[in-house]
Amino acid sequence: MRMTLTEKILNKHIVEGTPTKSSTVGIRIDQTLTQDATGTMAYLQFEAMHVPTVKTDLSVSYVDHNTIQIGYENADDHRYLQTVAAKYGIVFSRAGNGICHQVHLERFGTPGKTLLGSDSHTPTSGGLGMIAIGAGGLDVAVAMAGGPFYLTYPKIIKINLVGKLRPWVGAKDIILKVLEHFTTKGNVGYVFEYTGPGVSTLSVPDRATITNMGAECGVTTSVFPSDDITKAFLVAQGRAKDFTPLTADEDAVYDKEFTIDLSTLEPLAAAPHSPGNVRKVSDLKGMPVDQVCIGSCTNSSYTDLMTVAKILKGKKAAPNVSFVVAPGSKEVLENITRDGGLALLLSAGARLMDPTCGFCIGNSQSPKSKAVSLRTNNRNFEGRSGTKDAQVYLVSPQTAAAAVITGVITDPRTLEKKGIKYPRVSMPKKFYIDDSMFILPPPPKKREAVTIVRGPNIGEPPSNTPLPENIVGQVTIKVGDLTTTDHIIPAGARMKFRSNVPKYSEFLFEVVDNKFYERAKKNKDAGLHNIIVAGLSYGQGSSREHAAICPMYMGVKVILAKSMERIHKANLINFGIVPLTFTNEKDYDTVSQGDGLEIKGLRAAVASGKTKVTVTDTTNQKSFTAAFDLTERDRQIILAGGTLNYMGRQEKNT
Repeated sequence: MRMTLTEKILNKHIVEGTPTKSSTVGIRIDQTLTQDATGTMAYLQFEAMHVPTVKTDLSVSYVDHNTIQIGYENADDHRYLQTVAAKYGIVFSRAGNGICHQVHLERFGTPGKTLLGSDSHTPTSGGLGMIAIGAGGLDVAVAMAGGPFYLTYPKIIKINLVGKLRPWVGAKDIILKVLEHFTTKGNVGYVFEYTGPGVSTLSVPDRATITNMGAECGVTTSVFPSDDITKAFLVAQGRAKDFTPLTADEDAVYDKEFTIDLSTLEPLAAAPHSPGNVRKVSDLKGMPVDQVCIGSCTNSSYTDLMTVAKILKGKKAAPNVSFVVAPGSKEVLENITRDGGLALLLSAGARLMDPTCGFCIGNSQSPKSKAVSLRTNNRNFEGRSGTKDAQVYLVSPQTAAAAVITGVITDPRTLEKKGIKYPRVSMPKKFYIDDSMFILPPPPKKREAVTIVRGPNIGEPPSNTPLPENIVGQVTIKVGDLTTTDHIIPAGARMKFRSNVPKYSEFLFEVVDNKFYERAKKNKDAGLHNIIVAGLSYGQGSSREHAAICPMYMGVKVILAKSMERIHKANLINFGIVPLTFTNEKDYDTVSQGDGLEIKGLRAAVASGKTKVTVTDTTNQKSFTAAFDLTERDRQIILAGGTLNYMGRQEKNT
């Protein structure tokens, strides 16, 4: 049968269900990854499952997000993560070893395997021919315990690449073109599969940039074939044995197709405050720039940084520009150092940061007020940089380097007129590799003696109650379209409370409305349910399940939105919150913050398999219908009050 690459890999991993479009399947997960912002809660949930060891082929715990040690909370979390990894057979990647996606691509990613990660940019490893999917920490914990990962069998979009990139145009410009076409909403349930003659012109780091930022479109994942380019990368990493050639059948059938002629692309930028707000750099030229940050899991590879270093050779950062560089991994840092790139960057005025997420998540290098900041990362949500009124533009390393020199947004192609030739940087045939920053777990017999260390900021996973028969509550907040998980629960410095849900919950929606917590607590104390009303594409962005856990802790039983993104909807279900959508989107306009809402018989509706319920606005004496799209398993989880309750009930029944 004619098959796409996505179908070939998925079908080999299906353990429940049948490979039919839009049906639910459970797949076996070969590898998992966590990072410290989501990992602590994931491992607390894994512990609650009482499984003696992880059952995947490989599970890796990375420390890359909250590495700034202000207060004891982050350091305590890292110690917990290290000891829990030793206890349960997990590889531990120490702070400073690098960003999870870059490091996993380098050292563990394997063509044809499945990877589930508690980070929305896990699809980065799709650049190696993996089915790599971002998910909430609880889903990852279930996978580590040997359970399947459930997803909707995807529709597949063929993105046909032809031609070859011209000088000064990079892989970032390819994915920005994809975002310009597909936008950040309306792509739930799809996979991007890259094919065509242009694929062979792109390195694995280029491909990883594209699959990484495909997450901003809301697709399940993105994947490239595994070919001679893949083999060369794995050989350079000393992992030739991991190579397997993989490609779609020539006559494979796709649900949609989109062609990009690489030779016609020009430098692009995502303007504030969305990765989908794509503009031509040439249309933005001349805008003064206050800060340039190069790094993140999107553009921090050896080739990215060496390209920037050679563009900046003999140049200095403009006086008005704060210039920051964060390598993606210790391996990248060591290799650019050996090849002279680091000296060129420092000579140009770069401020060198740890190989961590850093500025991308707003936990360091926040720009000045009203700053224009050019960044090579993947998200520019309002306030994510740590400065609410900053204007963040997402650009390629080439465009970022041009701004460092000129001090304004500059089409990098114009640098040729200044006598700067475009540097052709090749990937090394063999990287210098030092894996000493990985801590391998002890042999199984010695794990019993490991004591898990818990600091005072680490609490138990909060429990939920079963879904009540009726919802009687208040619209505690009403938000608009494209509300991200960063709007729901902030990243940056606030994430040090991620292991302390009661404390972290105090910051819910603070970017949007800092009075939300007070209203929610008042309603909860009064026995009312808190209800969140939202527009299109609610829950964009991070896989951070705290955007569901903290609302659950504050008594939210229902989210009512025009539409929701895949990972966030799954997280809501995992924590017993019903994801409802307006049957008629015009009803959204009739609901206001503070309105009383009732949903009678919600539990019975969920249990009976219904797909619609009546919502009564008791403030305005009117009613409308809302819908829910749930599998039978979803229904049972919601009825139980979340996945942990559901699994506990399953254990009692066996």
